[in-house]
Amino acid sequence: MWELELIPVYVLLSMWGGKKRLYSATKFILYTAGSSIFLLIGALGIALYGSNQPTFNFETSANQSYPAALEILFYIVFLIAFAVKLPIIPFHTWLPDTHGEAHYSTCMLLAGILLKMGAYGLIRINMELLPRAHSIFSPYLIIVGAIQIIYAASTSPGQRNLKKRIAYSSVSHMGFLIIGISSISDMGLNGAVLQIVSHGFIGAALFFLAGTGYDRIRLAYLDEMGGLAAPMPKIFTMFSILSLASLALPGMSGFFAELIIFFGIITGPKYLLISKILITFVMAVGMILTPIYLLSMLRQMFYGYKLFTAPNSYFFDAGPRELFVSISLLLPVIGIGIYPDFIFSLSVDKIETLLSNYFYSF
Repeated sequence: MWELELIPVYVLLSMWGGKKRLYSATKFILYTAGSSIFLLIGALGIALYGSNQPTFNFETSANQSYPAALEILFYIVFLIAFAVKLPIIPFHTWLPDTHGEAHYSTCMLLAGILLKMGAYGLIRINMELLPRAHSIFSPYLIIVGAIQIIYAASTSPGQRNLKKRIAYSSVSHMGFLIIGISSISDMGLNGAVLQIVSHGFIGAALFFLAGTGYDRIRLAYLDEMGGLAAPMPKIFTMFSILSLASLALPGMSGFFAELIIFFGIITGPKYLLISKILITFVMAVGMILTPIYLLSMLRQMFYGYKLFTAPNSYFFDAGPRELFVSISLLLPVIGIGIYPDFIFSLSVDKIETLLSNYFYSF
């Protein structure tokens, strides 16, 4: 199933992409299919180890214990496979290219669902099946996540292409997710799950609105835009609300997820206090950089006085279809922000069993 989802995305990219669509589609398939080879190797290794009869059953492999070196090897293999999917630096370079060229509906699929598969795999396979290796690797993963937040948030303002800028913002948000997964605390992991859900909605909605704007004016580059707030007020309103949700405005789901990841890092039993303070400081810097690129994106697109020479009938604001899609993506964001227990009630028991079985026993 993991492999099967690559084919439709490749087709969507290579047929309905932008000018460099074949390049980005080939890059996408090379990265993701290349990472899936590692996934296959790891799955076969885990299935064939230990029992005289190869088994792919989750429960039996979860109770299996491996020699330390072998477990670390398996962990590295799976980590590479999932690091390409949930782009962890340095495996992230396919993402901005793919997002920059893809049609916006493909971007919604990519941002909303595909990136979340990597996070799911990390929680489900690396944490459940290989707990000792995860507790060895998680400090390094936290450092990588912190670097990723800062790196992506400082690369994003330099992007001229609107979709690439949103793509880098989603790379930056995935950094919070890595930190939450590696914090090995109840709160951090719940925050990571919440970040998966909330970023799925916010990222997809931002790409959708970028695409509707592109349909109206046919401009992909930010420095050619400007002054769009007057001709299309509804798109402007939705875009502003969702950008604020993306930069973690309280009352939206993004704020809550990142807050809980913060708490999870600080209250977690695993790390020394000074390292926790450092990581929290770096995350806070990342949260300061996030409004910079998102708000400058809004300013370049919507504010200012740029008179378009096109005839006026060419402009029409979001119709009922666009409004329906964007509002139905916005409602869960606000709903989770106001009542996050809706997601927690689904995830909290599973995460408690996962942590109690594995991490507090040794």
